[in-house]
Amino acid sequence: MSARGPRGRPRTRAGRRGDARLVWPPEGRQSARDAIAALMRERGLGRGFDSQLRRAASEAREQPRGQRGEVRRDLRSLPTFTIDPVTARDFDDAVSAERVAAGAVRVWVHIADVGAYVPEGSALDREARRRATSVYLPGAVEPMLPPALSNDACSLLPQAERLAVTVELDVQGDSVVRTSFYRSLIRSDERLDYERVDRIFAGHEPAAEPWRAPLAAAREAAAALQRGRQRRGALVIDTLEPEFLFDADGNVSGIGARAQTEAHRLIEHLMIAANEAVATLLARQRVPCLYRVHERPDPQSISRLAAQLASLEVPTPPIPEHFSAAEAEELAGAISKLLDRHLAHRSNGRIAMETLVLRALKQAYYSPRNLGHAGLRSPCYCHFTSPIRRYPDLVCHRALLFAVGAGEIAPAAGALAELGAWTSERERDAMTIEREGDDIARCFALESVLFERGWEESFGGEVVGLISAGAFVAFGVSSDEQALGPAAAATASAQAREDVRVYEGLLPVRRLAARREPGADAGRDRASVPREPTAAEWWELNELGTMLHGRHSGATWTRSAGAWICCRWAPWRRRARLRSWRRARASARRPRETWHRIATPRTATNCSSGWSAASCSRAPR
Repeated sequence: MSARGPRGRPRTRAGRRGDARLVWPPEGRQSARDAIAALMRERGLGRGFDSQLRRAASEAREQPRGQRGEVRRDLRSLPTFTIDPVTARDFDDAVSAERVAAGAVRVWVHIADVGAYVPEGSALDREARRRATSVYLPGAVEPMLPPALSNDACSLLPQAERLAVTVELDVQGDSVVRTSFYRSLIRSDERLDYERVDRIFAGHEPAAEPWRAPLAAAREAAAALQRGRQRRGALVIDTLEPEFLFDADGNVSGIGARAQTEAHRLIEHLMIAANEAVATLLARQRVPCLYRVHERPDPQSISRLAAQLASLEVPTPPIPEHFSAAEAEELAGAISKLLDRHLAHRSNGRIAMETLVLRALKQAYYSPRNLGHAGLRSPCYCHFTSPIRRYPDLVCHRALLFAVGAGEIAPAAGALAELGAWTSERERDAMTIEREGDDIARCFALESVLFERGWEESFGGEVVGLISAGAFVAFGVSSDEQALGPAAAATASAQAREDVRVYEGLLPVRRLAARREPGADAGRDRASVPREPTAAEWWELNELGTMLHGRHSGATWTRSAGAWICCRWAPWRRRARLRSWRRARASARRPRETWHRIATPRTATNCSSGWSAASCSRAPR
C-alpha cells in the first residue's frame, strides 16, 4: 500500500537510501474503464442479455426467416465494401456503385436485414423495443440486440454472406432520378475504415480490386449529392466526436477527435439519400412508419442567433423584422453557410459558434407524422440505415418491406405515436449517458497528463460558452503528442487532430481576470486565468449571452476568445463544498471509492487518490 501525506498527496516510495520514486497510479486506484462500467451499472446498463434472449438470438442466427434463394436478389458477385471507424464492432451498412450510361452513377446501399432475424412481437423484438437504441461509451457498448446478432449474423462482415435490404439509387447530376427496393443476399469484399479511405483519396495509398472502381463511383455520387443539398440550403455543421484509447490496464492512453473528412461525408450523403428515398416511398403509399422530424426553427430564435453572431463579428445575412417559419428555415441554412466560410479562416471558435447555431434550432425526434427535416431541407425523412442500433430503423424496415410486398406486416398505426415518444426519450437518455462517459474518460486522461507534466501545467484554450457564473472553456490540444501519448498521435490523422480541444470545464467568475499575455496582439487584451486573482472584479453577462464584461476593469470575455488555463493540484479534503456526483465502485475490495463534483469551481475529484483537476463538465447545449 502506498502511503499518503497529511493532505492526501501521494508520497514517494523509498527503497535503499537515496532511491525514492513516486508510484503512479496508486495501488488499488480505480481505472477509467472501471469508472465507466460503474456509470453503466448505475444507469441500468452493462447487464447483458438473459439466457432466454441469448438462446433466441443463437437460434435466429442459425435459422432466419425466409429462404435465401427464393425471395432475395443474389448480389454476391457485385463488388461491395463497408466504411466504418477503426474501432467499429458492428457493420450495418455496405455500399456498391458503378457508372452507367449518360453520366449517371448507380449506387446500391445495402442495410442488414435485421427483420429477418427479429420477428415483430418476439422476445427479441420486445427487448429491442425496450432498449430502443445502443449506447456507446468510451471502451464499452450496451447493444440493442444480443451479440450473436449485432456482432455476427446482422453485421456485414467481409467475405461473409449476409441477408440485406438494398436501396438502389440512380444519381444523375445532383439528384436521385430512380429508386428500387428489395431484399438481397450480399457479400462484402473489403472492410474499409475512414482513415484508410482518406489516405486513398489523398493518393497516399492505392485502392485494390475489385472495389477500386466502385469506391471512385461512390465518391462521385456522394459529391454530387452534397452539392445538391448545399444548393437546397441544408445546414453546414461539422461536429467533432471524441475517440479514446485505452491501455491494457483500462486507463486512458490518449484522446483524439473524429472530424468530418471526405470519407465520412461519402457515407453520410449516401445514407441520407437512402433514408430520403425510403421515407418518400412510405409517405407516397401512406404506410405507417416513424419519420425523423426536425421542425422549422422559431423566427425569434433565428433573430437572436443572428444578433449573437453579429456581436462576435461574424457576417450574417440580412434579417427582416418579421418573417415566417419557412423563411427562418432558409435563414438558418444561410447563416450556417456564412459561418462555415468565416470559420475556415480562423483557428478557433468553431465549437462556440456552432453551439449557438444548434441551440437556435429545435431538437429532432421520431413521429408518425411527416413534418419534414429542416436541418437537411428534406420534405420527407426517416431513419432506415442503422437497424442494428436503432429501433425506429427496424420499424421503417418492416414498413418498407410491406410496401414492396416482401413479406412483412405494416406497423400498427395506433401504436406509433407512443413508440415515437419512447424512442425519442431513450435516444436523449443515451446521449446523456454517453456524454457523462466521455467526461469521465477525459478526467482520467487529464489526471495522467497533469502527473506527467506537472500539477500546475498551463493549457491554451478557448471559451465555448458563457453563463453569469463563469466561462466554459475547452482546452488542451489533441495534436500535442505529449498530452495524448504516442498511441493516440500515431492513429489520429492530422486533419482530425488539428486544433481540437480535448478537455472542457467551467471557470468561475472569481477566477477570471484580464491581462496581457506574451505574444498577444498589440492593443488587445487576452482573456486569461492568473495563478492568483489579481483583484476583485464584478462580471456581468450581456443580454445575448456572448460576453462577460468586467465592471471595474472594462475587460471582456467572449465566446471563442483565447484563454490560458492553469490546473492546480489541490487535495480534496481542503474543498468544503462537495456534492455527490456518482458512486463508482470498481470492485468489492474498494466499495467506498466515489467520484465527486466540486460545486465551485466545477472540477472532478477522485477522493481515493487525492487529486483535483479542471473538469470536463459540458456547457449546457
